[in-house]
Amino acid sequence: MELGFGGEVADFYDRYRRGYPGEVVDAVVRAFGLTGADVVVDLGCGTGQLALPLAARVRAVVGVDPEPDMLTRAAAHGVPNATWVLGKDSDLPALRAVTGPVAAVTVGQALHWMDHEVLFREIAATVRPGGGIAIVTNGTPLWLQDSDWSRALREVLEQWFTTKLVATCGTDEASQQRYASALSAAGLTVSRSAVTYTGELTLPDIVGGIYSALPVHRLPTQENRALLECRIDKALTGFGPFPEVVQVTTLVGHLNG
Repeated sequence: MELGFGGEVADFYDRYRRGYPGEVVDAVVRAFGLTGADVVVDLGCGTGQLALPLAARVRAVVGVDPEPDMLTRAAAHGVPNATWVLGKDSDLPALRAVTGPVAAVTVGQALHWMDHEVLFREIAATVRPGGGIAIVTNGTPLWLQDSDWSRALREVLEQWFTTKLVATCGTDEASQQRYASALSAAGLTVSRSAVTYTGELTLPDIVGGIYSALPVHRLPTQENRALLECRIDKALTGFGPFPEVVQVTTLVGHLNG
């Protein structure tokens, strides 16, 4: 993962990033038979969107992220059995030297920042028998959804940033197939499940979601922020409220034997 998502970006991330439905957490728990005796490592944990609900189901969660400000916001939630560690996916071998075998490794909406093929090959040495890795992708980016308001938003953002917005952050079908193939190549048994729900956004939710996805150096200044928000408001007038269909996909790589 790369640095550059601290400061205000971490605040926006903590406030506006989607959480995960309870059914998704339940699916991860069932996949690995997690109990109150288990430890889970959540890589690319951000401010704890996946790690925090998992912590309620296991003995402890270790959240790992390369951005100190993300970890500070995560720790501020005050969950006593969650530990926050500065690091990245490539630090997993060093981490397991401390934790020993864990029940599972999870990655929530962060795998596109990682070398997933290398990571998947480390899982067998990291988890206990019956364990594995769960890759959870949390819906299509706000500006790439199949709705009129999303298309209007994308047009504003592409004009503002003077570039086409095509990155799906690993949520597209081609990426899911690529991840599944890499899990199999690493010797893991693959299964897939999905939970789909419809939410409703406000204009501040949309703006905050955009800012949560920008590295600090691309976050508009306060003056430019007001201009961008005015353009977004004008482009989306008449579309509100803003429904979004969110598909949360979980790919599980299960340790054979």
